[in-house]
Amino acid sequence: MTRRTSPAVAPRGPTSSASPDAPPVVPPRPGRAPRRLLAGLLAGALLAAPALASGTLTPVGSAAEPMQLLDHRVSVRVQDGFARTEVFQTFFNPGAVDAEAIYEFPVPAHGCLSEMAILVGEEEILGEVVDEETADRVYESEKDDGNDAGKGAKTEWDDFRFWVSRVPAGGEASFRFVYYQRLELDAGVGRYVYPLEDGGTEEAARSFWTSDPRVRRSFSFDVTLASSWPVDQVRIPGYEGATVVDRQGPGEYTARLELVDATLERDLVFYYRLQPELPGRIEVVPYRADPGEPGTFMMVVTPGVDLHPITTGSDYVFVLDVSGSMSSKLSSMVDAVSRAIGELSPEDRFRIILFGDRARDVLGGFVAADEFTVDGVRAELAKMGTGGGTNLYAGLSKALSVLDADRATSVLLVTDGVTNQGVVDPKRFSDLMAQHDVRVFGFLMGNNANWPLMRLVCDASGGFYQSVSTSDDLLGQVLLAKGKVTHECLHDASLSVTGVDVFDTTVEHGPKVYLGQQLVVFGRYREGGTARVELQARLTGIDRTYTTEFEFPAIDTEVPELERLWAMSRIEQVEREAMLGLMPPEECADAVESYGVDYQLVTDETSMLVLDDAAFAKHGIERRNKERVAVERSAQTVRAGKPPTSRRVDRHAPAFPGNAPSPGGGGAVDPTTVLAALALAALAIGARR
Repeated sequence: MTRRTSPAVAPRGPTSSASPDAPPVVPPRPGRAPRRLLAGLLAGALLAAPALASGTLTPVGSAAEPMQLLDHRVSVRVQDGFARTEVFQTFFNPGAVDAEAIYEFPVPAHGCLSEMAILVGEEEILGEVVDEETADRVYESEKDDGNDAGKGAKTEWDDFRFWVSRVPAGGEASFRFVYYQRLELDAGVGRYVYPLEDGGTEEAARSFWTSDPRVRRSFSFDVTLASSWPVDQVRIPGYEGATVVDRQGPGEYTARLELVDATLERDLVFYYRLQPELPGRIEVVPYRADPGEPGTFMMVVTPGVDLHPITTGSDYVFVLDVSGSMSSKLSSMVDAVSRAIGELSPEDRFRIILFGDRARDVLGGFVAADEFTVDGVRAELAKMGTGGGTNLYAGLSKALSVLDADRATSVLLVTDGVTNQGVVDPKRFSDLMAQHDVRVFGFLMGNNANWPLMRLVCDASGGFYQSVSTSDDLLGQVLLAKGKVTHECLHDASLSVTGVDVFDTTVEHGPKVYLGQQLVVFGRYREGGTARVELQARLTGIDRTYTTEFEFPAIDTEVPELERLWAMSRIEQVEREAMLGLMPPEECADAVESYGVDYQLVTDETSMLVLDDAAFAKHGIERRNKERVAVERSAQTVRAGKPPTSRRVDRHAPAFPGNAPSPGGGGAVDPTTVLAALALAALAIGARR
């Protein structure tokens, strides 16, 4: 599939970034983690502040004066397994002439952009998604005629760029956009990230964008949480003293953060933790407005099974990115990995692979955890500097070159960039992983990382990947992630639905389900009726089946946004198939364009065109998004006026024996070991020095 190349943007390449200090964050619940490790982690937990902020408006033409950000308002609602984010920003053009401008903002992984609007005086003109060719032609025509117009396009995995035909001299321009994203609980902990930081991987882009992260008038960040399950705590790490939290009910909270004359250089992370000892369960969110059309659903399975700790010795390979973009983070990464290795069990072994343009085995093979001192590890790692590009394939190949078939091996991959050296074909990565019986656990830093490739690598190995912000709650993320490496998991997990005609499904995880993970399935169904759902998996070598029955409704209009989330999931699936060579690029491009236009999503093959009603009519463009937005807003108003609805469908016939609590007890993670902390701490702390 051919990806759009936007003007004035150079390819990604190696870079380095400054990292001024900021106050450390406080963990939500330390539990019983080893004190020596935690003390070391917290000692290095200083936040980095990359240069770019969310929503930069840059005038076209080098002589034009940079735009100034006056107001930045964010409103988030978390409910029913997804979040709706609405952003409103006002810019000022200090120049003496009207200027065309380019507006850019990051959207998180799995986020689907659904609305983009320009405010012209008292009027808001709302965008419509069309194919790229139509958007380019119409935008240029309207711009040449001196009319207000806008055009939005996807430029990277999670970046969107928006062209504005005219920002008045000495005047203000306001923009509003909305995106949706699915959210999953991890051991009962929910996490929402509002991206404000640049990923630190685009030196050329940073020099192009004359960014000013300062908000000259006001900034506000409002989150509404509506959970049908009781919530134990909510927080925004780093802003506890400035955040006003209000509890309206057992699972209903609001959190508001207001800043004046602020500088936005750090992501905002909103955590919510469900009460402990909640049951394993199956939840289904349906939507079907027309009895003559298929319905859409999202199924979330939270396994309630007993996953025991792994007590035998294992092998661990730490694959660490030392390309140029890691220069400011390397010393902290070295310190974190060194401290964590000191906490390994005597039966464990480890290797350390560093990669930039090339890969190197630092220790020359596996080393027993009780034979290598922390100081020795630090001394070896300190010899390596950073520089060059990112040859991820070389790093993984080196990691898989020396394996012991008699020992379980996990690869913990830490990177903040994209692969731009050596092998870059995604299928080659998948083929490489298929040759070895190892699990890859990937940790991605920053808002510009190549998460589709990381997901492909981890899925092919039966592992998982996790994005981590530099503003994340470090200790909390460590405690959530480590149990997945050190506990049993469900193997060969497969979900089936019978009794109702279900089709076009997508599964958001591979065949293994780890401690605290949820299994998320999107799909469509022909008609309402009684359905039987079965989760089949192997646990400790024994086949297990977990099942229940529930009703798909003939009509349910409460969550129309579900159609966009399903379409985005389908887009990601066909793009993954194209990456693996399972679908011709042309067929993938056609499918992505069709989903984008039909469900009004900005994709690699579609763009959002913003015009007034008369201009849309003149060019013969149907107002599909205007109609869809009206339906969504009406449903949102209804939901906001009543308590959150329980989506559990196995309450009367629990799918998990004995109504077992989900692993982690709905939010608490048993901190008996620290193996996953090695990679995750390296990632998070490395970004905070």
